[in-house]
Amino acid sequence: MNDSSIPKSDLDQAPAAELPEHYIEAQTSLVERVLRTLKQGDTFAVLDTYGDVGTFGETPEGLFMRDTRYLSLFEMRIEGRRPLLLGSVIQNDNAALTVDLANPDVVVGDTTVFPRDIISIDRTKVLWDGVCYERIGLRSFDDRPRTFRVSVRFDADFRDLFEVRGAQREKRGTRTASVLDDQTTEFVYTGLDSIVRRTRLRFEPVPSRLETNLGEFTIRLAPGERTSLFVRVTCDEGERRERPPFLAAYRGARQALRATRRGATAIDSTNSLFDEMLSRSLSDLSMLVSQTPEGPYPYAGVPWFSTVFGRDGIITAMLMLWLDPSIAKGVLRYLAANQATSVDPDADAQPGKILHERRCGEMAVLGEVPFRRYYGTVDATPLFVMLAGMYVDRTGDRETIEAIWPNIEAALTWCDTYGDRDGDGFVEYFRETPSGLANQGWKDSQDSIFHADGRLAEGPIALCEVQGYVYAAKHAAARMASMLGHSAKGEQLEAQAEALKARFDEAFWCEEIGTYALALDGAKRPCRVRSSNAGHALFTGIADPARAASVAGALMSPEGFSGWGIRTIAQGEPRYNPMSYHNGSVWPHDNALIGLGFARYGLKREAARVLDALFEAATYQDLRRLPELYCGFIRRPHRGPTAYPVACSPQAWAAAAPYGLIEACLGLGLRHAENEIRFSTPYLPASLDGMVLRGLRLGDAETDLAFRRGEGEDVTLSILSRQGEVGIVQER
Repeated sequence: MNDSSIPKSDLDQAPAAELPEHYIEAQTSLVERVLRTLKQGDTFAVLDTYGDVGTFGETPEGLFMRDTRYLSLFEMRIEGRRPLLLGSVIQNDNAALTVDLANPDVVVGDTTVFPRDIISIDRTKVLWDGVCYERIGLRSFDDRPRTFRVSVRFDADFRDLFEVRGAQREKRGTRTASVLDDQTTEFVYTGLDSIVRRTRLRFEPVPSRLETNLGEFTIRLAPGERTSLFVRVTCDEGERRERPPFLAAYRGARQALRATRRGATAIDSTNSLFDEMLSRSLSDLSMLVSQTPEGPYPYAGVPWFSTVFGRDGIITAMLMLWLDPSIAKGVLRYLAANQATSVDPDADAQPGKILHERRCGEMAVLGEVPFRRYYGTVDATPLFVMLAGMYVDRTGDRETIEAIWPNIEAALTWCDTYGDRDGDGFVEYFRETPSGLANQGWKDSQDSIFHADGRLAEGPIALCEVQGYVYAAKHAAARMASMLGHSAKGEQLEAQAEALKARFDEAFWCEEIGTYALALDGAKRPCRVRSSNAGHALFTGIADPARAASVAGALMSPEGFSGWGIRTIAQGEPRYNPMSYHNGSVWPHDNALIGLGFARYGLKREAARVLDALFEAATYQDLRRLPELYCGFIRRPHRGPTAYPVACSPQAWAAAAPYGLIEACLGLGLRHAENEIRFSTPYLPASLDGMVLRGLRLGDAETDLAFRRGEGEDVTLSILSRQGEVGIVQER
């Protein structure tokens, strides 16, 4: 048979597909194997369940710092074989990975010379100050002395994160590897950006054999005897720095995580699985928060987005605001300090615009990707103003608002000028650089904004939700202006917001689909597509109250609601694909904002149903952790939601989503000016019979509150304790 007789597949015959910009390549799925993640500051690790790295081909596993992979291979062996896995878990506070292993059988010929399960191995991995620390504990349960080898193979490829994601490069820098002394090896990479990056591995005690890619120990254990090996993998950018030993780093990591969550309200419920979800969410947020000179900032997610994202940080801060307002303060101060001050087409920047993304890797420094400081987002700027208003309402922190007021004014000016270049009163986007993002809302996939016939919308594009953000931003700015004594400015902003609300309803309402259009294209034609974006119109309050029930009905219909949450695009729309990133998947943060919108218009049952759906989805996830997104397939009996193959987990705004939905269900409002904690028609989801909030703070006051389901849908509120003067009101 010759080759011409072999049938060709569709892929052989089809032209090469043009992939979207900054596509995340996936030849293996992140859910194909269970991965373990650790993060501390600008360093994160993606490990397999054994605690190893790089044993399974091309994966995102590795030790990363500032968008560069400093360790691409790390595999431990006992007598040349992989140990037997007994258990692997990230500790509840995310401080460390602990792995329990045992030796496998070693057979020579027909004889088992080293029977399995006689040597217990426990591995503990911790990140601290740019170092991955590991303790390998060994204990003999044999009845006679044993001598055996433990080896570690390792490598460092110094690939940029965008290379790990699938980007191809024509040139790279130079790499060397050397043994520095009898305990230390080092890899050195001199990048094309002239930055010297180093990976140094130090072993304790002194290995019996050490090469540039191998460390080997000869272990002798008497019956019942224990010993420990220590490995320290240090990431340095520039000059070498000394780091503390394992125990000091372990204590530092735990103390830092405790400090991050110290001021947060604690929540207990009548459902232990619900409490596990909340505990994991809070631990994930504590881990993802990095300290910056301006304060705490939640990095977006691991592995792809472990850096500052403007939109993600703002929405995470919004969802966590009632629980812990310190995150919002850090986000506001950081974004104000990094606001654009000039026009830079390569970065999609104009004066007043809020940062979309910051990257520190070699490709970003060289401009091979545009994200070193990238401003290609249309929504972060009004969201920044929204958050400032929400923050001061919650805290009364006038000092912070006064400090960033020039930034707030600059953001508002951007909305009215660069954001609305045609002067029609709507904020639109149109990318300035071909290498930037084609779509610049939160649904930034290349194909996520389209018409009812499936045609992609052409810009400039005015997104539904962005008009709501601008509306809410102007109301928030009006309140802040009045607080600061700029009453005329406040009145002007109020009038602008109400005018926008009227224009929005006229231009975006689509009677034939019973909801708001996804967007307006460059010709002001509405994209008559049922999407979750319309739910954000409820969240911001721009939606006409007479439309709210219809919008909610579309979102909670069988086409919109999968059973695991609200889909980004309704089933039946032309580009609907439940396996896509933005065209039919379910995103927890999206659902949380919609749930807050439902509550705003009195639709508590709908908000509670969304919370139940996300909670039930979390019960099927490893560690009860909500991922960035999951597929939008309809819920089926006896199985959980379908995973998305390259979803980040943990992801900050997904971790914050349950807290936003709790706020929605309880109708919680904290108003510093009135010194009042208000609960508007509190409602408990079906999964809970009761809930207790401990340490809920407003100003100098603190209170513990209990909610209990009564007759029917009634919820009773009890004040368990109150310190300081604060009003507590339940509206029915």
